[in-house]
Amino acid sequence: MRNRFVPVLVWIVAILVVWEAGSWALLNLAQVPLAQSKLPYVHAILTTSVQYSGTLLKEGSATFGNAAIGFVIGAAAGVLLAILMSVSRWIERLTFPYAVASQMIPILGLAPIIYGIVRDEYISRIIISGYITFFPVALNMLRGLRSVEPSALELMYSYAAKPWSIYWKLRFPAALPSLFSGLKIAAPLAVTGAILVELMGAQHGIGVIMLRNLYYGPSHVYMFWSTVVVGALLGILSYWVISLIERIIAPWQPEFRTRGGEQ
Repeated sequence: MRNRFVPVLVWIVAILVVWEAGSWALLNLAQVPLAQSKLPYVHAILTTSVQYSGTLLKEGSATFGNAAIGFVIGAAAGVLLAILMSVSRWIERLTFPYAVASQMIPILGLAPIIYGIVRDEYISRIIISGYITFFPVALNMLRGLRSVEPSALELMYSYAAKPWSIYWKLRFPAALPSLFSGLKIAAPLAVTGAILVELMGAQHGIGVIMLRNLYYGPSHVYMFWSTVVVGALLGILSYWVISLIERIIAPWQPEFRTRGGEQ
């Protein structure tokens, strides 16, 4: 386990060092106007984040909470649709084209429409997060349900297994890796969708703080970048949570097995 985190830690440190050096070069060597608004010092961002940690935590929790609710609803709808499409080709031909067409609507254009209709920032965040989550989960779940080996299906049929038993004991376990692939794609996107709604005029959330400090200009540049970092961390956190759940529910996958005594 320790060996897995060493490369990640090295990359993080390297990026931070390059970032800090680049910021210093823009300010002192290139003398770019408003250099700190383009690439601010990392240590200044960290200092600001610590100074306003209470505000960032409160607003970030509002964003993450609504994104999580929308994510769960969207994932449940995606799984249900995938099951229905796997059961009936007729249902797939009827619903799948509309599911694909729904994803052709740019989220940047859909978010203000939803917010303008609902007029509630919490519900709007949930709807957009669910909308973003729905399709990748449905697509990957359907692929997983149909990835079962024909020989395994023939064996279940030879034992006269009922359809629900085939799904529960064979198709669902086989679909879990694909399902979690879709969930890990959708989780950070759900956070991004929630933040996008907040930029439309909400009262609470990390996107609200981000927008306010963007309008205030250079004097609030470090706070603006702090909200950007927090937004990124929320996306990473959502991915890690899904990865942890995957490790608990589907530990038999090859990537979770220890290799050669690796810890």
